[in-house]
Amino acid sequence: MFSNFIYFLVALILYTTCESSAASDKLFLPGSALMFFLVCMVFTGLCILTFKRIEKKISTVPGMDLDFHMDRAISRLSISALFVFAADLYILNLRDLFSGIKFFQLFPTFEAVLFLSIFIFYLVIIWVCAWNVQKKLFSVSVTKKSFVLSNISFSLPAFLPWFLLSLVADIIQILPFEQPKKFLSTPGGEIFYVLLFLFAVAVFGPVLIQKMWGCTPLEKGIPRQNIERLCRGAGLGYSDILVWNLFGGTMITAAVMGLVPKFRYILVTPALINNLMPEEIDAVISHEIGHVQKGHMYFYLFFFAGYIACIYSFFDPLLILIYYSDIVFKLVSFSGLSPDTADSLIFSLTLIVLFLVYFRYVFGFFMRNFERQADTHVYSIMGDAYYLITTFLKIAGFSRQSPEKPNWHHFSIGERIDFLNKCQHDRSLIKKHDKKIKIMLLTYAVLIAVVCYSGYYFNFGSGKSMINSFAVEKSLKHKLKLDPVHSSEIYTLIGDHYYDLEKFEQAVDAYENVLKIDPENIHALNNLAWLFVTCKDKSIRNYKKAMELAKRALNIKRAPYILDTYAEACFLNHFYEKAVKASKEALVKAVKRHDYYLKQLEKFEKNKKVVP
Repeated sequence: MFSNFIYFLVALILYTTCESSAASDKLFLPGSALMFFLVCMVFTGLCILTFKRIEKKISTVPGMDLDFHMDRAISRLSISALFVFAADLYILNLRDLFSGIKFFQLFPTFEAVLFLSIFIFYLVIIWVCAWNVQKKLFSVSVTKKSFVLSNISFSLPAFLPWFLLSLVADIIQILPFEQPKKFLSTPGGEIFYVLLFLFAVAVFGPVLIQKMWGCTPLEKGIPRQNIERLCRGAGLGYSDILVWNLFGGTMITAAVMGLVPKFRYILVTPALINNLMPEEIDAVISHEIGHVQKGHMYFYLFFFAGYIACIYSFFDPLLILIYYSDIVFKLVSFSGLSPDTADSLIFSLTLIVLFLVYFRYVFGFFMRNFERQADTHVYSIMGDAYYLITTFLKIAGFSRQSPEKPNWHHFSIGERIDFLNKCQHDRSLIKKHDKKIKIMLLTYAVLIAVVCYSGYYFNFGSGKSMINSFAVEKSLKHKLKLDPVHSSEIYTLIGDHYYDLEKFEQAVDAYENVLKIDPENIHALNNLAWLFVTCKDKSIRNYKKAMELAKRALNIKRAPYILDTYAEACFLNHFYEKAVKASKEALVKAVKRHDYYLKQLEKFEKNKKVVP
C-alpha cells in the first residue's frame, strides 16, 4: 500500500516538472490523442498477459509463493505505468491538448488533477487485471470494486498537501493583491508557505483523510469500551474511534493519525475487531499509543521538513552538476531531444531520484525503527508482549504472507516477533533501542543543520560563484561541440570566462584558438594583447607579442580601448612617443571613461619625462 503512495508522488513530480511545449504542432495533437489510446490498449494487454501467466503458474507449480509473484508483478507494472505516463507528458505532449483553456490557465491545479487521473487510470487497469489472482490472497471475500477503491483511497492522501498548497497558490495569483505574490516569489516566502501548509495539513488533514477513506464511528460495545479504557489509562486524547474498511475491512490492522487530540483518530478494521481476542486488540492499540507517546508523528513532520531543506539546499547545485556532466551531455545529444524537453526531463529525474532515495532509505530507516519502538511500548502498558506476538502470527496466517517477507517501512513479521521474544528475556534491549533512536534523531538533526548551512553556502555564499563558474565553463564547451561552425565566437567566450577566473594559461589558449580560426578577431587580438601586458602572472607576460597583437587590432579598428591597449604595449616596449600619441587619440575618441584615459595619458607623459 505504501508503494502506491510513492508511485502517486512520483507521478505528481513528473507532471509538475513537465512544461508545455513552447510551439506545439496543433495538427499533431489529434495524432497524440490517438497514440495515447493505442498505448492504453497495449498497456492493458501487457497487464492481462502478466497475470494470466501467474494464474497459469498456480496450477503448474505446486507451493508457488503467490504473494511474492503478485507483489513483483504489480510493482513492475506500476513502474511501467510511470514510464508510460512520462511518455504521455514528454513525448506525446498531451498537456498541449488543453493549452489555451482559460479555466486551466487560472487554476493550473485542476489541469494537474486531470492529468494525474490518467496515471490513476493506468493503476486501475493493473488492479482490475490483477483481481482474479489477487483475490486468492484474501482470507475472506473482497469485491473487485472494494479492492480497486481501497487502493485509490489509501493513496489519495499523498495528493492532499500538494492539492491544497497548489490551489491556494492559484487563488493568491488571481487576487488583486501584489504583496502576497511578491512574498511567495522569494525563497524565504516559498519555504514559509510550504512549511506552514505542511503543519496545517498535519494538524487538520486527518479530518479530511478519514472522510476520504469512508471511515465511520465504531459502534458502542465491548471492543469500543476496551479501546476507550486503554486510551484513558494511557492518557491518550483523541477525537473518535473509527472503523476503517480497508480492502472491504479484510485486513487485520489499525492506525492512529493526528498531531493534536481534537483532530486525532484511532482507526481499526472490522477484521481486527472480529478476529482478535480482546487482549490482542489491546496489544495492537498499545502499539498505536506508542506512536503517539513517543512523538513519532512530530518526527515524521520533521523529516518532511528535512526533505524540503535538502531540496532547497542541494537541488539547484546538484542539477547543474548533473546537467553539465559530460555523460548526460552525450546522452542528450544521442537522444535527439529538444533542449526544452531535455531540461525538463533532467529536472524531473533528478527530483524523483532525490525523493526516492530520501523516502526509501532515510524515511524508511526511521519508520522501521519507530515501528519497533512502538512494538516495545506494549511492555509499558501491558507488561508483556505475548498478545502482540500472537497477533503478528494471526496477521501472517490471515494475509497468507510469509512472516519473513521484507518490507521497506516495517521490519518483517518474523523480525518483529524475534525482537519481542528477545525483549521478553532481556528488558534492557528496550532501553537500548530507545537510546539508539535518540542518537539517530540527534545525528539527523546535526546533518540537517549541516545541509542548511551548505545550502546557504552554495545558493547565497561563495560556493554559488564556484557552481556558476562550473556551469558556464561546461556550457561553453558543450556549445563548442554542438556548434563547431561558430567555434571562434565560443572560444572567445571561453577565453573571457577563464580571464575572469584568472586562469590565465587557459585564457591564452582559448584566445589563440580564436586567432587560428579567425586571425582578424578584434576581441581576441585586443584581450590577448592586454593579457600579455598586464597579467598578474609575470611568466605569462610577453610585451613584444602584445605590441604585435595590438597593432594588428589597431589596423582593423582604431577604437579607444584598442588604442589604450596599443599605448600600454608601446610604453612597456619603451616606445614612449608612440604610447603618448596613441593615448591622446584614445582620449579624443572616447565617449565615456574620460577619467581613465586621462590618467593613462598622464602616466605615459610623466614617465616619458623622467626617461633620460
